[in-house]
Amino acid sequence: MTFIQKKIWYYERPGDSNTLDSAGFAIERAKELEIKTIVVASTSGKTAQVFFEAMKGSGIELVVVSHVFGFARPGEWEFSEETAMNLRKRGVRIVTGTHALSGIERAFSRSPKVGGGSRSDAVAETLRRIVAVGLKVAVECVLIATDQGVLEVDKEVVAVGGTGSGADTVCVIRPAYTGSFFDLQVREIVAMPRVR
Repeated sequence: MTFIQKKIWYYERPGDSNTLDSAGFAIERAKELEIKTIVVASTSGKTAQVFFEAMKGSGIELVVVSHVFGFARPGEWEFSEETAMNLRKRGVRIVTGTHALSGIERAFSRSPKVGGGSRSDAVAETLRRIVAVGLKVAVECVLIATDQGVLEVDKEVVAVGGTGSGADTVCVIRPAYTGSFFDLQVREIVAMPRVR
């Protein structure tokens, strides 16, 4: 039997206090596997900034995925415009796209007229409950970035998500387009919160 032994880091608690450690674990695993891209979820830009600073000089590309315009409030983007401008000047790609695991489905499931869950709701909830909220976020970010043409389906990425805010889940994913969701593979869990 052939196997590979790897470290998995478990945080005692979820949340943004794990962001800097998650950046370190993501960089370490990317270098180990010769992965060229780290994909990170960032709502306001704070997590993106932490990752950018940690990744300086690593030779690894940073792709940031943010919420869509109007996610929290109509017509507003939660990401700091100043942070976005500074990151883009330094070659960071910021992707904003519709949530792959909810999108229009969320409108139906929240509607008092239609109501009920959908299959994409079931996938999202399964990822949240079986592994970690951050895994759902990481998977969704990879789908969004691939749909936008930023990631290639044949090149693994390190993907990072979080619980509420910050980054606390790090994994290795082979990307897929949302329309080919079942081709996506979560190949490794690098770090995640143990207690939820």
